Amino acid sequence: MEAQRRVSRKREAIRAELLRSMDHPSAETLYARLLPEFPDLSLGTVYRNLALFRQEGEAVCVATVAGQERFDGRTDPHAHFICQRCGRVEDVALTVPDKLLRLELPGRVSGCTLTFYGVCDHCL
Repeated sequence: MEAQRRVSRKREAIRAELLRSMDHPSAETLYARLLPEFPDLSLGTVYRNLALFRQEGEAVCVATVAGQERFDGRTDPHAHFICQRCGRVEDVALTVPDKLLRLELPGRVSGCTLTFYGVCDHCL
């Protein structure tokens, strides 16, 4: 039987900020945003909770951009666009063609990611 996890105000604040953020923040960005509300928050706490969210399927790491992992609290199927100039990460609606659903793969697929790289509209 799985042990019950204690409710933590900091954990819930990290989760809420991740879900509210559309910019796919890094751990450092989440830390900076939450520090005014939680002056005793550590960067390690943010990293540990992001790892927990990933383990529990509540968050994904989209990519490493400029040496920092970028996270997404949206776990439904969607793609991403990463600007190679400014590092912006944006969601892209994903429409799966019927042909893709009929692919013959050499095993059971547990997931798939699709990421586009280029220069965003803001940088053009």
